[in-house]
Amino acid sequence: MTGAGPVLVVTNLDDPTADMVISELHDRAVPVVRLDSGDFPHALSVAATITSNGVEGTLSTPSRTADLSTVRSLYYRRPSGFAFPHLEEQDARFAVAQARYGLGGVLASLPGCRYVNHPHGIGNAEFKPSGLAAAASAGFLLPPTTITSDPDTARAFIKRHGPVIYKPLSAPLYRIDGVSSTVEVAEVAVDDIDEAVGGTAHLFQQRVDKVADVRVTVIGDQVFAVRIDSDLLDWRTDYSRLSYSVVPLPHGITGSLYAYLSHFGLVFGAFDFAVDHQARWWFLECNPSGQWYWLEHETGLPMLTAMADLLERKSR
Repeated sequence: MTGAGPVLVVTNLDDPTADMVISELHDRAVPVVRLDSGDFPHALSVAATITSNGVEGTLSTPSRTADLSTVRSLYYRRPSGFAFPHLEEQDARFAVAQARYGLGGVLASLPGCRYVNHPHGIGNAEFKPSGLAAAASAGFLLPPTTITSDPDTARAFIKRHGPVIYKPLSAPLYRIDGVSSTVEVAEVAVDDIDEAVGGTAHLFQQRVDKVADVRVTVIGDQVFAVRIDSDLLDWRTDYSRLSYSVVPLPHGITGSLYAYLSHFGLVFGAFDFAVDHQARWWFLECNPSGQWYWLEHETGLPMLTAMADLLERKSR
């Protein structure tokens, strides 16, 4: 029966959150097939046929085979990218494109499958301008924001809205002396702006005079809100300095959360808010593939149960 088979977990080898979810599903006797699309084709194979019923066929790893017509859910986390290092550059580009649109297209087209989240929805939501526009439409409060490659525009924005912070629009792998590094959120002044701004796009945003941060994790029909207290501009830079507490949602915000997710066709989202001295919640971003399990460890919230229920397709 369609949707009564395994849960596909698509992620890389080093994913402790996925490990916990798989363990919970195993305890429930729910079959799981874990795969990393980056293992294709040396340790992952696909044999799919397009029929009047949709996609049929199999997806096989060295230890598991999934019937594509019976997959109940797909948990799309953080797979590694396709790579063909044995090929010349031009041939490798061709092979990557075929893998992306072939295997990727099959994974995105499973009949009767619940996606957590659909990879196309994730891709759309990861564009920060799209996310901010959707947040404004959903009714969230947004700090004044500009995206520009013009130094004069950046300077004028800082003068008008200062203090202002700079945020990367995306966070690809960035190495300094061979060490993976993070481009941090940082306050920026007019004197920091030079002609180098013209080299690419930049996001500048008014800094919220915050008293705390809040991470709101939506897992299907359940919402978990955790206040994060620290003295940090960006709390993700030092987890040892954070303290956590469960907090209620302000009136009306639940509708905005689900309006945002509906816009992108998502059923999971990790929302970040800054709370100011007037207790107003300012939307910062929503990560459609964000981390969440560490918050259960810190607060006791039943987030793992909620995620397993969603993937098992179990109604509360």
